[in-house]
Order: sequence, then C-alpha cells, then structure tokens
Amino acid sequence: MTLFEPVQLISITSIILSSPYHIMKPTSSYQHSNVTILLQEGYSLCQIQSRTGLGKSTIGRIKKEVVGNKENSKGGHPSKLSPIDKRSIIHHIASGRLDNAVEATHFINNILPSPVTAQTVRNSLKENGFCSVVKKKCPLLKKAHRLECLKFARYHENWTVEDWKRILWSDETKINRIGSDGRAYTWKKKGEPLCERTTTPTVKHGGGNNLMVWGCMGWNGVGVLTEVQGIMNAEQYCDILDEGVVESFEKLEMLEGERMFQQDNDPKHTSKKATKWFKDNSIDVMVWPAQSPDINLIEHLWVDLKKTLNKYPNPVKGVHELWERVVEEWNKISPETCQNLIESMPRRIQAVIKAKGGHTKC
Repeated sequence: MTLFEPVQLISITSIILSSPYHIMKPTSSYQHSNVTILLQEGYSLCQIQSRTGLGKSTIGRIKKEVVGNKENSKGGHPSKLSPIDKRSIIHHIASGRLDNAVEATHFINNILPSPVTAQTVRNSLKENGFCSVVKKKCPLLKKAHRLECLKFARYHENWTVEDWKRILWSDETKINRIGSDGRAYTWKKKGEPLCERTTTPTVKHGGGNNLMVWGCMGWNGVGVLTEVQGIMNAEQYCDILDEGVVESFEKLEMLEGERMFQQDNDPKHTSKKATKWFKDNSIDVMVWPAQSPDINLIEHLWVDLKKTLNKYPNPVKGVHELWERVVEEWNKISPETCQNLIESMPRRIQAVIKAKGGHTKC
C-alpha cells in the first residue's frame, strides 16, 4: 500500500457550473408581460419583486427594455397639474385671454378640486419654454397703419446705408423728473415675436412733472437739442425748426440738394404753417407712415438717453437741473452711436416687411 493515493483535480469552474443555484433560468413571456404591466402602473422594483418573486436584476433588465435609458426621476411630489391642465393654461396665455400667472391661477383653480398656488403655475409655464417679461409699450396699430407701414417699407426696400445717410432724423420726447411709466408683465416664449398680447398700447405725450425736448440726429452725430415750452403748437414748432434744422444741417455737414428731413405725422408737423416753412426753406421732407416708432431711429436714441439719465445716483431737484443733465448726456452721444442706428435701417425695413407692417423687435 502506497503512502499517497492519486488525487483527481477538479476545476473551480466546473464546480460552479455544476451547482444548480447558479444556472440562469430564462424569464417566461408571462413573467415578462406581468413585470411590464406593473412597471407601467408605476410600481417600484421592490413591489414588483414581492409580487412576482423575480430578482431585482431581472426586473431592472426588463425595465431597461421597456423604458430604455430614460433619466431617473428627480423625485419630489408629483405635479398637481395634469398635462391637460398645463395645456389649458398655455393655450389661454398664448391666445392672450390671460396675461400672467396670477390670472392663470384663478382660472385653473375654478376647475381643479384642489387649488394650486401661483408659483405652481409659474413652474408649469417655465417648463414649457415661457418666461415672464415686461410688456413693451407700442403704438396701437390699426389695419390702415399696418398697410401704410408695409407700403413704406417696400418702397424703401432697396435703399442702402448711403441712402439713409442723407436723412436728418427728428422727434420730440417726454423725460420724467421722478419715476417712469408703469410696467406691465406678461409671459412669452423665447424668440416669440411682438404681438398685441405682449405689448401695451400708448398714446401721445401727457402732462405731469416732466420735460419735453426736441432733437435731431444724422450720420455725423446729434444735432441741436431744444426744450419745448409748455404745450407745443404749430407756431412753436416752426420756431424750433428755425433754431434747430438749418444749424443741425451745417453742424452735421449735410449738403444742400442731397439731404432730407424726417419727422413723424404729428398734427403740428403736418400743419399748414410747418408745411409752408419747409417749402420756404427748400427742405425735402420724407413721407412717413403713422405709428411707426420701430423704424424711427431717434426713438431708439431717446431710449438710450433715458437709460443713461436713470443711472444717476441722486434724483434731480427740479426741471432745470433735469434739463442740464439732458443737455450734458445729449452732447456725449457719439457719432458711432448714430451711425450704428442708421446702418440698421436696411435690417429694420426687412423686419417690417416680414411682420407685414406690424410690430417688430428691432
């Protein structure tokens, strides 16, 4: 008898494979279907495991097959607004029936059994690409205004920057001593064009503790700035033209025979006295469409001027001090600022044509 008996070597792999506990059993079509239904009904992996007896890994594999590589839920309380509720809110906002989240909250709470807060409605609007903006104040456009503006744009469609350089742009504006016009908020989608529900109609200047000024600009910079005394009539407008237009033409080196004068259709501007003044002084006046501030470049210059005035840390003590600030900031406006505005005219004309004579974002 030998001291050592031969030992048979058995690999670990063969032991593992021969074990009945490590053989993967295929999932039956019934089990697969059952898990799918439970997943669609919103059951968790643990709940499905207790109901089916399948392992979590098997359930997880079936879940990937059903929902794919969908991102995990962020958690938190489910939304109180159903998809139908959200669509209803969006429809009423987009159609202009509702303006803001507070109005939308009152509207939806009349339908829901459990009321929601305005913040819930805001969150829903943000999820759908809406953002809260201040309603831009734009002139009220009638059909005739749109047609007139579109006609103007098509007539000047082929004008180049060289053509627009010949224009002396003019206008009046009101500058408040204290405060500013009120803001109105609405909700709009990013990139959404201006329309009636995202704008606030305005009318001509009203009274109050403010300053009214007349100014003009051209390719080489700003022209004369004049304070309007009281309520301007046709006679005072002719006096302003006497003081400002000829001097501005000379200051901005605008040659006679090439230059043109631009003004809006204010009754004072189109009065018999003003018309006679232009004729007596041999100044060509552009035919200008009513209610068209988008293409009146000096309107945009006024906006920049008022923004600059609002940056002063201390409010003015009176209208005289306000006038001094206005003159100081007016004289600081560079020729480059005016040139950038004039260079934008071809783009603005195209925007009016695209909007069919309506409001533009220019």
